[in-house]
Amino acid sequence: MKIIGIDPGYAIVGYGVLEYRNMRFVTLDYGAIITEAGTPFGKRLLQIYEEYSLLLERHKPDALSIEKLFFTNNKTTGIDVAQARGLILLASEQQNVPYFEYTPPQVKQSVVGYGNATKAQVMDMTRRLLKLERLPKPDDTADALALAICHAHTAPSRSAQLIMNQTRYRKKGMLR
Repeated sequence: MKIIGIDPGYAIVGYGVLEYRNMRFVTLDYGAIITEAGTPFGKRLLQIYEEYSLLLERHKPDALSIEKLFFTNNKTTGIDVAQARGLILLASEQQNVPYFEYTPPQVKQSVVGYGNATKAQVMDMTRRLLKLERLPKPDDTADALALAICHAHTAPSRSAQLIMNQTRYRKKGMLR
């Protein structure tokens, strides 16, 4: 399974592309889409959309693992991040790449085994699992790789749940 992990933003969009087979990871690509401060917001969104679309075309992932948004103190920034995230989801949908959302505690649980792990613990375990000499910078890139790991660890149970739900709906006559 080939997974692209995305840490959404509008200044920096971290990405990481992993292949997960036989419980082993192969790191295929990682980096960040960086938009320049002072550039009109619409142009920043266009750059994110175009560069992300190229990543999808290049890697042809089976799934997108993306951080689920939650608003903390600055709702204005959250809304701008949500707009960039929406374009990422649109591009994925246009290229038939299903997306899966994970909260930070879910990522921590999946990568470290503890939902309240520190950011440093998640980053160190990400580096170890992917056998990287050092963690990629910026942090958004490392976060994206952790999101891809999370999906690799979580996908089998999500697939089983989907099959169980489809079976349940068929029995109730809701699916053919």
